[in-house]
Amino acid sequence: MQPRVKKLIGFALFLPALALYFFAAAALGERIPYNQLLLVPYYIIAGVAWAFPTKYLLRWMNSPPKDR
Repeated sequence: MQPRVKKLIGFALFLPALALYFFAAAALGERIPYNQLLLVPYYIIAGVAWAFPTKYLLRWMNSPPKDR
């Protein structure tokens, strides 16, 4: 697959998935009891956790095309 096509597909998947993740993390965060000892670690973890699956998507998007 050509790099331009891979980047277009990756970008088209990344933005909606990231928006969905942020809305889900915020909705789940509202269900946590209002206690700073619970909320702070949750939002720190939720704020960083999206980067791990994104790493694999970016690696795929930037990988060189395979020879046939």
